[in-house]
Amino acid sequence: MTLVANLGYPRFGAKRELKRALESYWSGKISSDELVAQGRQIRMMHWQLQREAGMDVIPSNDFSFYDHVLDTTWMVGAIPARYNALDTQSLDVYFAMARGVQKDGFDIPAMEMTKWFDTNYHYIVPEIGQGQVFKLTSTKIIDEFIEAKSAGIHTRPVLLGPVSYLLLSKTVSHVISIDQIGIAPQSISPLDELFNLLPVYEDILRRLAEAGADWIQIDEPCLVLDLDEKAHQAYHEAYQYLSQVAHIRLMLTTYFGALGNNLALAVNLPVAGLHIDLVRASEQLDDVLAQLPQNKILSVGVVDGRNVWRTDLDKALTKIQRAVAMLGT
Repeated sequence: MTLVANLGYPRFGAKRELKRALESYWSGKISSDELVAQGRQIRMMHWQLQREAGMDVIPSNDFSFYDHVLDTTWMVGAIPARYNALDTQSLDVYFAMARGVQKDGFDIPAMEMTKWFDTNYHYIVPEIGQGQVFKLTSTKIIDEFIEAKSAGIHTRPVLLGPVSYLLLSKTVSHVISIDQIGIAPQSISPLDELFNLLPVYEDILRRLAEAGADWIQIDEPCLVLDLDEKAHQAYHEAYQYLSQVAHIRLMLTTYFGALGNNLALAVNLPVAGLHIDLVRASEQLDDVLAQLPQNKILSVGVVDGRNVWRTDLDKALTKIQRAVAMLGT
């Protein structure tokens, strides 16, 4: 069976509704409740547009008030200590992480922002310390799945994968106790905190399954980068762990290039499906088809979401037909 899927829908709105709502909130013209309500209206409009267009697989949790990586940081509770004076359950701390806060006696800087791969989009860089404590702080991904479901729209939630999340993070110094003075600090990597993070992801997947989700789009864009053995091991460990969650299937999603030396790793992870980029790396199709296990579903990206130009449908169809000819319908 061949289905048409969307990895994500532009969040700002056809008439820049989100931009206007955010500016009104930041200037104090509307309340947080009003901002949340406007966000809900934008999401519903986008879901309905996709359903009317005949989309078979519609994403949820692709909407964000600021940045999807920041959403993930909020979800897993990796909120830097400098924001502890703020209400961690409110939008104020969310926007403080993104923009800083200089009012009401507070002078707290924002988190670092850097380019999202080779795009002009910038994301908020997570800050991970040694012994980082993660806990489920935001249920946004579950809430929005249920929100769409209540409108009769079954969605595939989108989640930034745990390994890419950590690889896209930066380490921060931790407090050294008195008995550690004089001991040379060890080099730490955000990947060292993987097993502290995975229980939160497991909890999210389990809750989504209980809410009725059957597929999760789990994004691991770092699989198109040159990765060392430690990162490869992290992928093996992470997805072996998450594969134990019952009644949920994972679509491992890659983009921004070819899998390259990570191909064997990606096709053999214990997930139900693999999405590959055939816009930036159409040449990888034959290699992927040759190595993909027969029991896995293949998803191919043939529509370029990085510009405003129409897709060459004949060219895209040729790619799809080649995959179908090899795999069957």
